Parts: sequence; structure tokens; C-alpha cells
Amino acid sequence: MTKFTDLGLAEPLIKALASKGYENPTPIQVQSIPPLLEGRDLCGIAQTGTGKTAAFALPSLDYFHKNPKPSPLGSCRMLVLSPTRELASQIAASFREYGRFMRLSVETVFGGVPIGKQINRMKAGVDILVATPGRLLDLIEQRALHLRDVEIFVLDEADQMMDLGFIVPLKRIDKMLPTKRQSLFFSATMPKAISELGDRFLRDPVKVSVAPVSSTAERVRQYVTMVNGKEKQALLTLTLQNDNIERALIFTRTKHGADRVVKNLQAANIASAAIHGNKSQPQRTAALGAFRKGEIKYLVATDIAARGIDVPGVSHVFNFEMPNVPEQYVHRIGRTARAGAEGVSISYVDGEEKNWLRQIERLTGVKLEQIPLPENFLAEAAKLPKAAPSTRSENPPRRNAQPRQGERRQDGGRGAPGGGADGKPKRSFRPRGPVGAHKGAVKKFGSR
Repeated sequence: MTKFTDLGLAEPLIKALASKGYENPTPIQVQSIPPLLEGRDLCGIAQTGTGKTAAFALPSLDYFHKNPKPSPLGSCRMLVLSPTRELASQIAASFREYGRFMRLSVETVFGGVPIGKQINRMKAGVDILVATPGRLLDLIEQRALHLRDVEIFVLDEADQMMDLGFIVPLKRIDKMLPTKRQSLFFSATMPKAISELGDRFLRDPVKVSVAPVSSTAERVRQYVTMVNGKEKQALLTLTLQNDNIERALIFTRTKHGADRVVKNLQAANIASAAIHGNKSQPQRTAALGAFRKGEIKYLVATDIAARGIDVPGVSHVFNFEMPNVPEQYVHRIGRTARAGAEGVSISYVDGEEKNWLRQIERLTGVKLEQIPLPENFLAEAAKLPKAAPSTRSENPPRRNAQPRQGERRQDGGRGAPGGGADGKPKRSFRPRGPVGAHKGAVKKFGSR
């Protein structure tokens, strides 16, 4: 079996790995580290949990150890782009961990926090910068940062970058990078659009592939319960109250849905927190910190916000609402059964979600085991606090309005011009005359 000591990494890195108890590299690390040490570009297909962060962090740190130089003023020697704040923070933490016996500066920049401090930190330059695309461009536009000194460039989670609409910012960033550089490109999937994006950044890359996104962890037991949408909350609450669940991630499709689940759990005296894009960065950091420390056992998240959540000991993943993109299911349940542990995935599926379930089973090649509703479920559910109603934005999209698998709507979900969200013409109404007190106000001040 290959060991880290066999890969030719610098002594400070071997020492850091030993201090963490790491001896044997993962498959993605075995495939990636040798060509990266040679300075080759790399295109990797690997999902979260495969050890890909170390696969690019270790050879990059080895390069800095063997090629020391001062940090470039107003720039960086290495740029890592991440789709989310949480993932950016996690990547930066990994660099600090592996480079603990080296004198290197590592910074993260992302939105949701004041930009002033980030501008000040960039003045002196930094060795390794981990950034989200939007905030990176903000700093460049304010002349606080340039990319002319970048020697190593990493684009992580490229498929999620595209899903979040970062394709145009990425093309802008590509034009600012120096031609002479080492480039690394990672994605969980590699459809044609992602492959074409990779071609913009890479030069004669080595290609590696580990754990394609269609494969689910063998150590995850996958179950499904068919349940009416209005009864999902009661089922979740009763399950968390009665079953021995150490630590669980609960996934919803929408931000409002995540908040509603937390509100209902707290009404039943079940401590939980939500993490999604509408939360401020301090709120997200606090929720994730409480989950890591075990202060709360249940974290409710949307798919995008969950990118970069790498918390050990997650015993269960609940798909409170099924994802309408099958690959997201694989990303979700990959949050459990880490580091050789076993995990459980439980999906709640109503009539509107059966088609998504079939797509997931087709992608993964796994037939989810059905478990029935608990005995006396309705009677027990009636004893719970009344659930907060769902909002209109939480309802699943109409089936006939869904894009086909692999496609996304190009109109941003707004429908046809002049129409409603479903593309149908809007009803027109005659202007209503002033009524009551408003009528007097119009007479006195004139109409607007």
C-alpha cells in the first residue's frame, strides 16, 4: 500500500501529516500528487469526501517549500476558487493544517462580510488566497488585488460554479491570469459544458477520476418513506424525538423551507439551526460551529449552503425534500459514512417527488428500501405543536415546467416576457379608484 512517505513530499508536510495520524493517501491523492509535483496541469473528477483538497494542497505546499519567495504586493502566488463561503473556509483551514510547519500566509475572501478588512489584508500580498468569484472580482475592481503573480490556480467544484451562475465571472478571471501557471480543475461531474470550461484553463492536463457522482457510498444504508407532504414535519419531529440519532443533516430545497423546519423543531423542544444563503456570515459560522461542537445535533441546510460542510460523526442524512437534480442526492448522502464509518440516509417522498426518486434510483443504480410510517403515526402527530404553514416559494415546481435532466432554464425562472413565472400571460386589471382614507389623501396631495 502506498504511503505519503513514498510520494516525495517535503519533510514539513510529512511531519504535518504524521501529526494528524495520516499515513496512507486516498486514491485521488495517489493519482494526483505525483504529476502535480512535476508541475503538470490536472483535470480531476472527484466528489466531496474523496480527499481532493489534500490532493492539490500538498503538492502546492511542496512547491512553495522548494521555491520560497516573498508574497507579491497586492497579489497572491496561489489562487483557489470555491463556490461557497463554507467550502472556502474549509479549504483554507486545510492549507493551514498541512502547512503548519512552513512560514506561509493563507487568506480567505468571500461575500457576506465587510470588504474593508479584506482590502487591507491584500495590500501586503499573500501566498495562498482562497476566494469566491464574486468577492474576488470586487477586490480587483477596487484595485485592491491583481492576479499577475499567480503561479498556481485551482478551480474547485466547477459543476457547482456553473449551477450558481459563475460562468461569466470565471471567464473574466481567466483573462486576468498569467499564461504561465499551473492550473488544476476539479468537478464532481464532467458534462460537455464543464469540459469546455476546463479547456479554457488547462494546458495538456493529466486526467484523473475517482468515485464518479453516480456512485453512492457503500456504507450508507438508504431508505425511503412515502409520506404526504403536509405530514413530513410530524414524521421528522417524531423520528428525532424517538430514535437514537447522534448527529444529522436535514436537507430542504429552499431557504424558507429550512427556516420553517427549524421553527417547527424548536417548537417541539428540539435544538437545531439552519444554514443557507439568506443567513449572514456570522450566523452561518455560529450554526456550523455549534453543529461541529455538538451543541446542536441537527443542522438544516440547502444544497448550495451545504457545500464544504465536512463535519465528522454525521450519523444520518434526512432528505426532508427530495432534490430535483439527481446528482445532488449523491452529494447529500455523502455527508455521512465518512472516514470508514457507517451512515443512514432517509428520504421523505410525497406524490410530487416520485419522479425525482425514480431519476435518483436510475442514476445510482440503487433501489431505496421502503420503510412504512410508524404505528399510530397520525395519533402521535396530532399531539405535536401545530406546524408552521409552508410558503408558496417552498412548493415544488410544476412537473410540466421542469427542465429535462441536465438542462437549466435560461430565463432565470421568470417565464416568458410579459407573463407570470409559469410563462402564462398575466391577468390585467383596471386601475382601482381611491377608496376611504386613501381617497382623501389623493384629493389633498394628488396622485402619484
